[in-house]
Amino acid sequence: MTYEIDLAGLKRQLPICKVTDNLYIGAFVMFGDVELTEHCAKELLARAPEFDYIIAPEAKAIPLAYEMSRQSGKKYFITRKHAKAYMTDIFKVDVRSITTDAEQTLIIDSVDAEEMHGKRMLLVDDVISTGESIHAVEKLVEEAGGIVAAKATPLAEGDSYYRKDIIALGQLPLFNADGSVK
Repeated sequence: MTYEIDLAGLKRQLPICKVTDNLYIGAFVMFGDVELTEHCAKELLARAPEFDYIIAPEAKAIPLAYEMSRQSGKKYFITRKHAKAYMTDIFKVDVRSITTDAEQTLIIDSVDAEEMHGKRMLLVDDVISTGESIHAVEKLVEEAGGIVAAKATPLAEGDSYYRKDIIALGQLPLFNADGSVK
């Protein structure tokens, strides 16, 4: 089963995947799809307010953050899932997303936090579903003293599409086991 999605004029077929017995989602993966990544970056930047830096959670949003950085000339940051040896004085937030089996941690270090302090941050993710991941990024930005300029995503899933605090190119519905839209 697949579902056709239209992202500001660019179409893709998404496989429908099981999350629970009663919940299926359209799998949106930008990895390896350069045309899709470039297109989504361009369209989101056209809709974004003024910002100083971009920040995204590890890992599926990394290509989008990179491409938005390349097109805009603005630096990007990634919130890591695990502290690395080079990271000092970490800031962390626990999060549980719809596509992950266990609770995760998102982390930035003091070096990134110092650079974000007082800066307008554009928060990006590949898909916003429950909003938990982007909210965790928002908490890290605020803890670092940054200012949330906007939250942007190619796709908002389910009712998240109607949130006033998200810039989205399209809506991704939730699905029943038979592939019908919930």
